[in-house]
Amino acid sequence: MLDQIRVQKEAGATSKGLKRELNLLDMTMVGLGAIIGSGWLFASQKAANLAGPAAIVSWIIGGGAITFIALVYAEMGAMLPVAGGLVRYPQYSHGNFVGYIMGFSCITAYSAVIAIEAEAVVQYMSAYIPPLYVHHCMTFAGWLVTLFFIFLFFLLNYFSVKIFARVNTIITILKFITPLLVLSVFFTKFNVANLHFGGSFAPFGLPGIFSAVSSGGVMFAFLGFRMAVAMAGEAKRPGRDVPLAIIIAVLIGVALYALLEACFVGSLTPAALRDGWGHFGFKAPFADLAVLLGFAWLAPVLFTDALISPAGTGNIYTASTSRIIYAQANNGLWWNIFKRVDEKSGVPRPALWLAFAMSMVWTAPFPTWNKLVGVVSGAVVFTYMIGPVSALAFRRIAPDMHRPLPLKGLPAIALFAFIVGTLLIYWNGWNNNRVVGAVDLCSLALYAYFMLTNEDLRKDLGKNIKAGIWLVAYMMFLLTISYAGSKNFGGRDIIRYPEDILVVAIGAIAFFTWGCASAFVTPDIEEAILAQEKRQEELSEKLCDENEEAQPVGGL
Repeated sequence: MLDQIRVQKEAGATSKGLKRELNLLDMTMVGLGAIIGSGWLFASQKAANLAGPAAIVSWIIGGGAITFIALVYAEMGAMLPVAGGLVRYPQYSHGNFVGYIMGFSCITAYSAVIAIEAEAVVQYMSAYIPPLYVHHCMTFAGWLVTLFFIFLFFLLNYFSVKIFARVNTIITILKFITPLLVLSVFFTKFNVANLHFGGSFAPFGLPGIFSAVSSGGVMFAFLGFRMAVAMAGEAKRPGRDVPLAIIIAVLIGVALYALLEACFVGSLTPAALRDGWGHFGFKAPFADLAVLLGFAWLAPVLFTDALISPAGTGNIYTASTSRIIYAQANNGLWWNIFKRVDEKSGVPRPALWLAFAMSMVWTAPFPTWNKLVGVVSGAVVFTYMIGPVSALAFRRIAPDMHRPLPLKGLPAIALFAFIVGTLLIYWNGWNNNRVVGAVDLCSLALYAYFMLTNEDLRKDLGKNIKAGIWLVAYMMFLLTISYAGSKNFGGRDIIRYPEDILVVAIGAIAFFTWGCASAFVTPDIEEAILAQEKRQEELSEKLCDENEEAQPVGGL
């Protein structure tokens, strides 16, 4: 009976207006569909440019890092299955100041991913339609086609979450066919000598491996692992399905990407490697290489998949971005119009319109996949950092909340996840981090606007600000260390490698400790606790009544 209560209780934790229509397969495919996008088409080449054959190790490191971060979100996603949980959790644990910063960062980063995926489609299309790309730059015609795909993502999300889920599941299944075909074909041309081309497996050393993880597309490829958390408010059985979907998606993604990198590196021709690992570049990496290897028949298949994979991921990010906007509005830190949910479809349509508009803005002035991926990766990884802090803080400020998936060893796992995440941001380099930091710090002006125009938000303002000072200081620390750090990561070499890694790790420990200590019992977490207790009582009474009705009457 307790198991029945737990399942029903979890299913009852929904967000007003949204419909719980997603099962485990749907949730897993949301995560996998977001992971298997433009990353598999472009990241293998970019990672190899930065790390050489050791790019294979980069995928393993990146996958390991994401796994630890994913475990933290799995516990929270099961405990608090709310729409846009990515921005609701910091609001629960640290109040509206931290909630606003993380929410704004998430909205801007995720909306940019929509643009990146649409641009990836157009970049591959240009192999058949050259006017879309000229001299490695998108043309006006290419930009118009990019906008068309963004609009298509919008339409697929507009009518109902069920349509979105069914379309995404079909597309994600199709996505697996081409990568598996590539693996089976390319490994027949695998050249072991490529693993030591130039005299070393790691021609750019550890810094090259780390750079590939952060700015080489590795982390970008794994960004979608939290999609199940973003859509948790629409899961049928969130307590079970959200954590399972996260872990399954990550493990499959890590295995697939590591194998793809290995087959790409091992199949490169001597002509391609003539000028070294850092100097070769294909417009459409796997498709161009297939032609060089004599598999011309495979190129059309890859070009077809280049339409399906990024488009499917763009579709998912369109859905998740709208849910995050919706959650930010429910936090009181966005305009009220974005709280609205269409009654018939269960879709937060005003938020969807904003996601559509923001993604179009990111396409100007027609940047390429390579130029956007580093900035967006840094922005999204920054939003990861609150997860380990909030998860451990909930153990202190809400110890009695029901946790369907209590993570053993959470303090150690959360600390390690925070350190690794901080290193990932640092490895992303000064040029990328300064853009992310500037945008996030400038966004504080919008927070001030919401404080001035909303009297309710000004209640306990001092407490909320105090709980978020550590995060502002952490942002400043990241900018400072990125600027002063090793030239291997774009810094001024004031703090040289490997001492810079030690400084970053020590700083991460200090800010993690400060962040956990800054959490307090917010009104939001109090409401969540009371709501969970009320649901448990109601469901317990309901199950008792059902059992009494099922008992035989008298001697009949």
